[in-house]
Amino acid sequence: MSQDDSRLAASLRWRCRRGMRELDVLLSSWLAKRWPDADPELQQDFADLLDQEDDQLWDWLLGRTAPPASLGRIVSEVQAAGEDLRPDSR
Repeated sequence: MSQDDSRLAASLRWRCRRGMRELDVLLSSWLAKRWPDADPELQQDFADLLDQEDDQLWDWLLGRTAPPASLGRIVSEVQAAGEDLRPDSR
C-alpha cells in the first residue's frame, strides 16, 4: 500500500466515525471488507456517502427513505455488508 493509499484509508476510517455507533459499525465494516476490491466509481460513491448527514444515512440504510439515484448502489452495498453482521447470518 502506498503512502497516499495509507493516508486515504486513514481518512476514510476517520470519516466512518459518526454520531451513531450503529453507523460506525456499518460504514467501517464496508470499508474494511469491500473497499479494497471496489471499483473506483464505487469507492467515490462511498466517499460521497460519507459527506451525508447521519440521520439521512440511517434512514437510507434502514430503507425508510430512498437515497438519491447517484448513491443507490453504494447504499445497497453497505446494506449488504451490514447483513453479514447479523448474528443469524453467520
